[in-house]
Amino acid sequence: MIYVHVPFCHRKCTYCAFYSLPSLRKAEGYVDALLAEMALRHGEQAHPIQTVYFGGGTPSLLPLGLLARVVEGLRRWFDLSHVCEATIEANPEDLTPDYLGALAELRFFNRLSIGVQSLDEASLRLLNRSHTARQALEAIENARAAGFGNISIDFIYGLPGRAHPPVVPAGVTHVSAYALTVEPGTALAMQVGQGRVALPGDDEVAEQYHAMRSALEAQGFAQYEVSNFALPGFRSRHNSRYWDRTPYLGLGPSAHSFDGRCRRWNSPMDADGAWTVGGEEALSEADACNELLMTALRTTDGLAAAAVPEGYREGLHRAMQPYIECGWIERPADPQPVYRPTAEGLLHADGMAAALFV
Repeated sequence: MIYVHVPFCHRKCTYCAFYSLPSLRKAEGYVDALLAEMALRHGEQAHPIQTVYFGGGTPSLLPLGLLARVVEGLRRWFDLSHVCEATIEANPEDLTPDYLGALAELRFFNRLSIGVQSLDEASLRLLNRSHTARQALEAIENARAAGFGNISIDFIYGLPGRAHPPVVPAGVTHVSAYALTVEPGTALAMQVGQGRVALPGDDEVAEQYHAMRSALEAQGFAQYEVSNFALPGFRSRHNSRYWDRTPYLGLGPSAHSFDGRCRRWNSPMDADGAWTVGGEEALSEADACNELLMTALRTTDGLAAAAVPEGYREGLHRAMQPYIECGWIERPADPQPVYRPTAEGLLHADGMAAALFV
């Protein structure tokens, strides 16, 4: 699988800690450097490529001529004959009928991930989003009219004020719902630190989470990961592969890659719009086991004991008992158990995993 990082944004959202640039000034240099990276690294992707994901930043902000060059580069340097899912992230204000028609003409992307975040105008202003609720709804309608049948939207909960459970617009097949987090160095962190923004406490955030999950399930969406819900047959194939530690190639500035043994990461862009393939970390057996714990326990599929290195299994089973007894993990009956988080356990997945680290 391949991830392509497109770092450009209309403007920086208050909560965002991802590498991004609120300007298209370096866009042409970025594409030149990205094509050069493809030529340099195409041999690293030994596994059949089944998914491609353009994330950011805001990939839909990249001018269509430049986006077409990137797609052409992927087709030149990689075998895409097995790709079944190609996703592009987009902001609602970019998804005009003309843009979506041109995007469809590329005959590459078959899934849209739209950054709706909220359908409440006050919340959108707090987050410094550059679209309105009406634009978000129009974007979904435009995408359906352009023939996109696999549409994911993002929601953020844990916002100030009374939270209403989301009503998912018609045509949406997948929802990613994230708790608002205050990342160091963001505008939101400064606003909270200065007392200009007061966020709800943990108990209220948990209530919002449960209300959101219940509302989505009532609309036919099944939860399959802490933050992800899908109609039948519409799980994100790409993201699901991150959670089972499938190797992937990350292209673009600050993108990460994983070959099954090592993690590598690129530098940010320099003044010329280029970057380097920089750091590398070789994972020990314990590191790999801990990563498996962290990702698998966030999913409803859970953690298969057989996937854990044999030397850690007995200790893991003992350490799981308190979580089984308190109802956060389903009680496994099989001799080779699968530890599946309950609905309540998913809310505590990261804490459980950290406590179980070997």
